[in-house]
Amino acid sequence: MTAAVTVGALDPASPDAAVAAHYGDPAREQRILATSVGLVDRSHRGVVAVPGPDRLDWLHSLTTQYLTALAPGTGTELLVLSPHGHVEQHAVVTDDGTTAWLDVEPGQAAPLLEFLNRMRFLMRVEPTDVTPDRALLSLVGPDTDEALIALGVGPLLPPDVVPVPGPKFASGAVPPRPTAAYATAALPDFGGWARRMPGGADLLVPRGAVEDVVAAAGVPLAGIWAYEAMRVAARRPRYGFETDHRTLPAEVGWTAAAVHLDKGCYRGQETVARVHHLGRPPRRLVLLHLDGVSTDELPAPGTPVRAGERAVGFVGTAVRHFELGIVTLALVRQNVAGDAELRVGDSTAAIDPD
Repeated sequence: MTAAVTVGALDPASPDAAVAAHYGDPAREQRILATSVGLVDRSHRGVVAVPGPDRLDWLHSLTTQYLTALAPGTGTELLVLSPHGHVEQHAVVTDDGTTAWLDVEPGQAAPLLEFLNRMRFLMRVEPTDVTPDRALLSLVGPDTDEALIALGVGPLLPPDVVPVPGPKFASGAVPPRPTAAYATAALPDFGGWARRMPGGADLLVPRGAVEDVVAAAGVPLAGIWAYEAMRVAARRPRYGFETDHRTLPAEVGWTAAAVHLDKGCYRGQETVARVHHLGRPPRRLVLLHLDGVSTDELPAPGTPVRAGERAVGFVGTAVRHFELGIVTLALVRQNVAGDAELRVGDSTAAIDPD
């Protein structure tokens, strides 16, 4: 395969600058992820390890997720919220029986660690930034299980997500467990573990084992551009791209995977409950189809979405999708009609009805 072209060579300021944008043919790489399986380098993500006997009770009290019942060998998602319920961190977490491993967006390990250390008090936990030692790789595609078999872990059960209850639900309607449960298994020949995720599986391995894992998986490499195209098409938000300082979990669809609505008190819980019971968050995440955009310059995250002269939202991640064309995730006001005539820069934009 052609040598990697890094994101940094094309956009040095991108949070994804450290990893491969593509390996010569981004559209082909997307087709591989959509129809079979490929391996994506996401080793620029931050990783915070939290060992200690109090780790799950402690993280349960600080975050949106029900973690006291997180069984060893299981993953889930969590949010750290501000006192007013705005999203300050999103992490995917896996517990191996002695340590909770939290992987976060590039550059977010240090802020998360700072927050956790401020909240330690007398708890028996030792949060540590282990990003220099651990790398995250992602298998993506319908044939993920075959790649996991090649790595010696066999098929993993698909994600198990609890349905979100309607407004004014009765107490006890949400079971006392993580709202999303992701099966994991140790990677016996490399250290680390594999975690089944929507659309694929994540591999958290020692950085020194990355080349061996890539060789053993035996699947094509795909760049982060292909990964992001699949993510956008699936309408999965990314912290710092589809979020701003005012984002509430319900606006971007994180209530299902990352928020337990009946777990008791945590920072921001009152806002989460109020928004859910009202049933209408101020904004919503949509997929926009863009027309008239230059193929060389996609709109940057944060570009306003306008209805006439009025800004009604902002662009998150814009991609060239091999089937959908140029599309972007955007966070727009709740009252923007599905058939509204919108503009992003000089291009017209239409909300995907699906």
